[in-house]
Amino acid sequence: MKVLGISAYYHDSAAAIILDGKVLYAAQEERFTRIKNDASFPEEAIKYCLRESGFNLKDIDIIAFYDKPFLKFERLLETYYAFAPKGFKSFAKAMPVWLKEKLFTKQIIRKRLKELNEDRKLSKVPIVFPEHHLSHVASAFYTSPFKKSAFLTVDGVGEWTTTSYGTACGEKGIKVLGELHFPDSLGLFYSSFTYFLGFEVNKGEYKMMGLAPYGTMQSEQVTQFIQTIKERLLDIREDGSIKLNKDYFEYAVGLRMVNPRKWQKLFGFEKRDPVEKLTQLHADLALAAQKVSEEILVRMITHIKQVTHADNLCLAGGVALNCVANSVLYNQNIFKDIYIQPAAGDAGGAIGAALITDYLESDLSFSGLKQPFDNFLGPNFSNLEIERTLRRNKCSFQYFESTEELLNITADYIANKKVVGWFNGRIEFGPRALGNRSILADATDTDMQSLLNLKIKFRESFRPFAPAVCEEDYDTYFEPGKHSHYMLFTNQVKQPLRHELPSNFNGLSLEEKRNIPKSKLPAVTHIDYSARVQVVKKEMNPRFWNLLQTYKKLTGIGVLINTSFNVKDEPIVNTPENAYRCFINSGIDILVLENYLIVK
Repeated sequence: MKVLGISAYYHDSAAAIILDGKVLYAAQEERFTRIKNDASFPEEAIKYCLRESGFNLKDIDIIAFYDKPFLKFERLLETYYAFAPKGFKSFAKAMPVWLKEKLFTKQIIRKRLKELNEDRKLSKVPIVFPEHHLSHVASAFYTSPFKKSAFLTVDGVGEWTTTSYGTACGEKGIKVLGELHFPDSLGLFYSSFTYFLGFEVNKGEYKMMGLAPYGTMQSEQVTQFIQTIKERLLDIREDGSIKLNKDYFEYAVGLRMVNPRKWQKLFGFEKRDPVEKLTQLHADLALAAQKVSEEILVRMITHIKQVTHADNLCLAGGVALNCVANSVLYNQNIFKDIYIQPAAGDAGGAIGAALITDYLESDLSFSGLKQPFDNFLGPNFSNLEIERTLRRNKCSFQYFESTEELLNITADYIANKKVVGWFNGRIEFGPRALGNRSILADATDTDMQSLLNLKIKFRESFRPFAPAVCEEDYDTYFEPGKHSHYMLFTNQVKQPLRHELPSNFNGLSLEEKRNIPKSKLPAVTHIDYSARVQVVKKEMNPRFWNLLQTYKKLTGIGVLINTSFNVKDEPIVNTPENAYRCFINSGIDILVLENYLIVK
């Protein structure tokens, strides 16, 4: 069966093509439109998936949308009614959009797809609407190595559900055993702190996660913040379910997450303006929110283990992109293994909606993937297409017939402190660049983090960078932990590589803390000696693996900085033209496009 999966209209729109339970192609709309977290109908992503698969719309057996709009509308109406007359402004703003568009999602999908179909005939193709969290579950389980497992999905909100857990079995299907409903939401709880700390909701949560380690659990301020959160903002139950104090949250009916005045009184400082300098207070509150979230998640999976007795766990939903929390869960050793699909947020809902539809409609069985899920599912470009782009831009370049020679020269540039834009193969599906649309640099350079943040990525100086290391070399640099191919867990830098911090470290400013090298890999070692490691398997990305090995032979170091090939507030580059523009307009020194090399 051929299934087209679609996620759209909230954030991170995407499309995917599934054939008989296998994900053929998938792409996020933002990569084509160049609008970060684009929520629009994924027209370009759909066209790409159809073009690459060789199908047209009349070949599709069924179309799956990743949630149920009518259930979501019911939640909005009931919530506004429950809180009335509060929230009238939000109600007045939301209703026209719903009455004009979102209530008619099925008709709009059919209309938009007809516009893509040359003969305009599409009425016979059924459109189905799996529930939001079911799409999340399916996106994880049906791309996992497990024949059966427990699952946990946690995000802001789907229709009503904010958290769900249960069991998934390749033969018996998915069984939901418990749910948490709106407005009690761990995802929205976390986003409320994102908002108060001056980051953008649904975009800046990973910034708050990166800021949190600048706090310390030995701080009385952090301890006080945690106590305040637990006493005033939420009630945490033994099973990990939560009850939020609605007096302090406005997202249910308001146009903002929280009332800044109430939170100022609660925590002793004003809501941070996005351009305001970050201080220790901000880091301490970020750490407190992170630690409370981790405690809730640990309680959740402990309860799930007690109920399901499963060996393995699948995680999904936007909260599953919190790699720090993921590592805390993994290190509890409650489950033998934890799997997270690399596009765990709403973009992955397109894959999940299509997969659950295919498995239900076709009565397929699932025995776990024998090889790791391949998320290189987006567009690729031939050398001919790349050369046309370079000639159109009147760019001088070198072409290498020998890949070995290209890798040697690229590794030499990196060893000489040059920053390389690396464009190879199909683009990654999900938020992480995993060696196909990456910026690569020397992890041992003490100035590289600052250089990349300020002159190339144009972003906040505190933000850490991720290391890439071949699976064979992992143990040389990092303590035992989860080997993540998708940068979804953190690992500790090996003890012998660490530098001792000065005795007055905790009293320094955030910038002073950042400037002190933490290890022999200073550019990828965060303030708490952690790193969001990408473990590279040769069979998953042979070219990137070979580059790492080439660099290791040259320098003796088997680790590179790997950050996404984009600048602040832009999506990861998709096409050779995107890559060239990013290269020209940033501080990147070298651009490698497949077998072409350009020197600035």
